[in-house]
Amino acid sequence: MAPTHQRKKLVEAAPHAAFDLTEIITTFPETAESLLVDARLTDEDEASARVFRVYRPTPAHYHATCDEYLIVLSGRGRFFMGEREPFEVGPGQMLFFKKGTVHGMPEIIEHPLFMVSVDTPRREPSDIIFVEPADGTPAGFIQPKS
Repeated sequence: MAPTHQRKKLVEAAPHAAFDLTEIITTFPETAESLLVDARLTDEDEASARVFRVYRPTPAHYHATCDEYLIVLSGRGRFFMGEREPFEVGPGQMLFFKKGTVHGMPEIIEHPLFMVSVDTPRREPSDIIFVEPADGTPAGFIQPKS
């Protein structure tokens, strides 16, 4: 079992849940000091899910412990993953990449940019490894929504 952590989530180990993502995204701040702000939806050992807002372009990074599914809810941006050239993503698109795949969003085309992420297995918030260490730290990359 995963160690206990202090991340706030919207559901506490329920056997099922329903989320109104349209309502949840209205509660995010208009600006942020970090690149992203997230709200953890579920946080099980097998998978974690969250909704997040992207405030600024995200540098090349990867996750060492999980595969990631991303679903764009609103906004538009240019995204890259692996060796693929950056491409435009928008509402209704889903992206998938395996652990260790370098990815990022060098350009935000339309704000607000909201996405849902499902990490499998669960991803610790500290599992953000920058290709260029000078690009930042996990704490500066994402902050939990208060």
